Amino acid sequence: MTPRRGTVSTTHDNIHQVKEKFMKTKLVLFVTAAICVFAQLVAAQDKVVIRFGHFPNITHAQGVIAHALSRKGKGWFEERLGPTVEIQWFTYNAGPSAMEPMLAGTLDLTYVGQSPALNAHFKSNGEEIRVIAGAANAGAALVVKSDSPIKTAADFRGKKIATPQFGNTQDVSCRAWLKAQGFKITQTVGDVIVVPTANPDQLPLFQNGGVDAVWTVEPWVTRLEREAKARVFLEDKDVITTWLVSTAKFVGSQRDLAKKVVAANAELTDWIQKNPDEAQKLLIDELRAETRTTFAPDAVAQAWKRIKFTTAVPAELITKAVQDGKDAGFLKGNTDTSKLIETP
Repeated sequence: MTPRRGTVSTTHDNIHQVKEKFMKTKLVLFVTAAICVFAQLVAAQDKVVIRFGHFPNITHAQGVIAHALSRKGKGWFEERLGPTVEIQWFTYNAGPSAMEPMLAGTLDLTYVGQSPALNAHFKSNGEEIRVIAGAANAGAALVVKSDSPIKTAADFRGKKIATPQFGNTQDVSCRAWLKAQGFKITQTVGDVIVVPTANPDQLPLFQNGGVDAVWTVEPWVTRLEREAKARVFLEDKDVITTWLVSTAKFVGSQRDLAKKVVAANAELTDWIQKNPDEAQKLLIDELRAETRTTFAPDAVAQAWKRIKFTTAVPAELITKAVQDGKDAGFLKGNTDTSKLIETP
């Protein structure tokens, strides 16, 4: 059979059109993929990582709760700082442990007690540490055994008192108070022996008679009351228990983010005050994850009553904190606090 005129030409045209369409589709896919890769690279480059610290304490409730929400994918700070910000959480047993990475530049923000923050501030000649908000006051106490013969301050002579860590807020408060009672106290010996002991380890040491008393902070005060029948000898109410502290570099180079962090902390503090039951539940779950210790809801509620969650940074308590540091022998030389507080 003789082919009809134009059949071969039409077939060639169709093949050419298919090839052209295929090449256009391939080009579109390539360009789209390139755009996606470029967008991911830009996003990665623009991503800001904030390294954030806190302790597994009720007095660090803002940090503990925010960490819990981050773990659940509902980050409190993340939602308020924007999609280009990633929060990395770090936990510490006590203040000096958190100040080391702050001074080394490997931690940007942390909830921390007054004494370690002040010590680090003065150690860096006022150049490295900034307090950008308050978090909690009070919540600390000196406890003895319920049947202890210790009835007055004078009875502590020759006794041993455990504190959370050498140079932390409760350690400094303890040493300053002992000195005010007329005792000779040095960093290792004295009329009363101060024994720095991690909070989780204080209970067995106290129960076994390794120490006669403990000066610590919630929730460990309540734990000692309930599990070791401890008796509160002195409740430390006039003390800045927790500050929100930033490195000078972070607050200086990321001022807009620092401002958002302060606002988010204030909002979280307000939420904690207005929703204590829900806040306590989140805190209990997170403390269990961080310390492998279970805290009874009624024990947390009991501890909660001793703490004042606040963003305020009272000037008179800063003055007291500096004096305590001097009395305890930790602060020497220049103690200028003019650069300590900074509002982004």
